[in-house]
Amino acid sequence: MPLQIAIVGLPNVGKSTLFSAITKSAVDCANFPFCTIDPNVGVVEVPDHRLEKLAKVSKSQKVIPTTIEFVDIAGLVKGASEGQGLGNKFLANIRECDAIAQVLRVFADDDVTHVEGSIDPERDAEIIGMELAFADLDTVDKRLESARKQLKAGSIREVEILIRALEKAKPLLEEGKPIRDLTWTDDEWKELKSLQLLTLKPMLYAVNVSEGQLQDGSWKDRVPNLSASGVTLVPVCMKMEAELSAMADEEKAEYLESLRQEESGLDRLIKAGYEILGLITFLTSGEKETRAWTVMKGSPAPVAAGRIHTDFEKGFIRAEVCRWEDFVELGGDAGCRDAGKLRIEGKDYIVQDGDTCFFRVST
Repeated sequence: MPLQIAIVGLPNVGKSTLFSAITKSAVDCANFPFCTIDPNVGVVEVPDHRLEKLAKVSKSQKVIPTTIEFVDIAGLVKGASEGQGLGNKFLANIRECDAIAQVLRVFADDDVTHVEGSIDPERDAEIIGMELAFADLDTVDKRLESARKQLKAGSIREVEILIRALEKAKPLLEEGKPIRDLTWTDDEWKELKSLQLLTLKPMLYAVNVSEGQLQDGSWKDRVPNLSASGVTLVPVCMKMEAELSAMADEEKAEYLESLRQEESGLDRLIKAGYEILGLITFLTSGEKETRAWTVMKGSPAPVAAGRIHTDFEKGFIRAEVCRWEDFVELGGDAGCRDAGKLRIEGKDYIVQDGDTCFFRVST
């Protein structure tokens, strides 16, 4: 199943506009809360400039980028953790996703109402953060109660680990704070993962800015505490992105250049989402196709081979690896081999982002 990122935020901050621009598909985007009720799901390509360069060298018939899914969740409101605004249904949709992209509105527009009556992105971030934390607290309290009952029936190592983890998480959740930054042992993480806790999921912030705020960087002045906290902040002018989504590639490039932007906000957001999930891309390239493949950072070569075909992991013999830059500069595998840039790696090799791989397997 593709990895999913939930787009969340208060009503009318630009979530559905963002989703529509990402997927180039039309979704309801009216100026009132709860316009979006059922979650929309869109598959998007992860931008990767390396693919076309590799394909040119290999004269590939097809180019296949890796993908990620974005899920448009309806607007949350204060009290969502207690069921306000259909909150329980929407929170359940978020639980099924792997990461969260919270949209914060910085732009001002009298024609677009704000559910809280004013523009204050850090307040909005706190509201959503507290609602997610309180929803987790409810889950933790219920599971803690049942786990303690289980333990009375006899000592079970897994239950003891779970109780320890839940007791560590509870005080922070009671303060309305996330638990993703706490230090967890591998065993604690394994036990907690099944609970699908919202504040355990990685999160980034998509800051919805005006064109002027994007160009002069003044949007940063509206989120000073978030900036100082080290969270991932991605400025996106939703209005501009909606226009870009309707343009041809050449026209889009000219428009971005006129705004002194190297890439679109959506491309930045997609890449940031990919990064917070701890993912890397390795590449394969040949006459048939040049393709990007997704694996978790730290994956050994056999696991990467298994992404291509499940049998490849079991039958892994070795990997022939070169850097994508060398592949392009030296004209492919043969050139890399002649220049001593093609390495033979075994099952303990940890695949790196940008590796161009050919796997030898037994069938």
